[in-house]
Parts: sequence; structure tokens; C-alpha cells
Amino acid sequence: MKEDIIMQDLNLKKVNLIKELKTMGKVVVAFSGGIDSTLVLKMALNTLGKENVLAVVANSELFTDEEFNKAVALAKDLDVNVDTMNLNYLSDEHIANNTPESWYYSKKMFYNSLNDLAQRNGFEYVVDGMIMDDNSDFRPGLKARDEANAKSVLQLANFYKADVRQLAKELDLSNWNKVASCSVSSRFPYNTKLTLDSIKKVMLSEKYLRSLGFLTVRVRCHDNIARLEIPENQISDFLKNRQAINDNLNEYGFEFITLDLAGFKSGRMNEALTDDQKQRLMNA
Repeated sequence: MKEDIIMQDLNLKKVNLIKELKTMGKVVVAFSGGIDSTLVLKMALNTLGKENVLAVVANSELFTDEEFNKAVALAKDLDVNVDTMNLNYLSDEHIANNTPESWYYSKKMFYNSLNDLAQRNGFEYVVDGMIMDDNSDFRPGLKARDEANAKSVLQLANFYKADVRQLAKELDLSNWNKVASCSVSSRFPYNTKLTLDSIKKVMLSEKYLRSLGFLTVRVRCHDNIARLEIPENQISDFLKNRQAINDNLNEYGFEFITLDLAGFKSGRMNEALTDDQKQRLMNA
């Protein structure tokens, strides 16, 4: 009985998602290759047709080329029209200095670039993959989204992460259980100057750790110290590989390698901000 109710609720959300997309006509989909934006892209394609959907994949210093290439390949596998753009996030001093306001400025650059591309190509709306869960997190980028009049269609249809994964699985999307990723700037404490060298050593370290099977991993960079976050149930596996991990991360430029015994936690660096600061940044 409970499963039937869940399925009825998901079907209703799917119907509402289709209704929202139909009101938009022609859409540019901000496509990262993650499960949320993949579901938006697939539903837009099914609802509006290929000629009315454009997937746009952004490349920048703050995301890996691997993620960018995978996103482009996935969009092509879905048989949608694909365009790309390059964003120089570090050209903005708020982002380069990793201030608490950096999330707003990076999203502002992102959405404004998408709007420009949409206008040049005759598309009416920019849509993204934000979900209801994002409303309960520290997301200053939501203000930039609203200012740019971009639409989070999954939020409009009341989708949570569990809904996204269930519908993506039903649609046979290959990445329905993909591990979430985010900007590499989240690996650095606020008010830390971001450089290409420091970004590179974090990216190389995380790529190496993923190759060992630690698919959910964060290498938090505290100058010459790497503080590694992995799920608690993988700590014993980590310790079996500790010498190789230490040696490799030393080669990438870290002098000291530490393991956070609290395990992986998304948004850990935000804990340095008070609730008042977060509220101010969300509403500034």
C-alpha cells in the first residue's frame, strides 16, 4: 500500500513537471551530467522535442575536464542538441578569493552566460536541475538564479532527490545513482586565495582516490595539509591503502595527509559560517 502511494505521488509530480515544461516552449538546459540535470534534460526532450531543447555544458577551472567531457558525451548519447561554454570564474575577485559571497557571484556569471546563449539561439527559458532538497541547504546561488529568471523545473514540480532517482531509474537513465559532485572551490576554507596550482593538486588527489574505489571523497585543502573525507564505512579500506595514498598525495604537492574521522559530509566548509551569516548571504 505504501509503495502504491509513493508511485501515485511520483506520477503526479511527473505530470506536473510535464505541464511546467510545456508552458516554456523552448528551453536551454543547464547540463552538468549529474542525475538532476539529466532528468530535466530527458523530460524536456520527451516533452518538447529535440528541436526545442538545447543542452549547455559549462567548462571552467573549478570543475574537472573529465566531468565536462562525460557530460558532453552523455548529452550526445541522449540524442539532444549540445552546446558548450567556457567560464573564467577566477577572473572575479569574489570567486578567486573564495569569499562566502563567491557562490552568488559564480552562479551569477553562470546564469547570465546561459541567458546570453539562450537569447542568441532563440530559446525562451533557461532551466536547471535544482531540487527541493536544495532549499534546505546553504545556497546563495538561488538568489542569482532568481535574478536571472532561470527556472528550476524540478522544484516547481516538488521533486526531492528520492523522486529524481526513482524516475531516472524508470526512464533507464544510465547515471540514475551517480555520486554528486560540486565545484572544487568547496574544498578550500573561505577567504583562501584559489590558484590553478592548488586546484590542480586537489583534482589530482581526488581522481587518484576515486581510482581506488573511494567514489564519494573530498580532499579539503588547508594550505599544505590535505584533510580527506570519505564515508565512515570505507575508513578501514582507506587504512589498508594509507601508505600509497600518502605517497601519491605527497607527489601532488601536499606535505601532510590527514583523515577526517567524522567521515564525509557535504558542505563541511560552510560550518565556519554562523546561521546569521548564512541568512544574510542568502538574502543579500
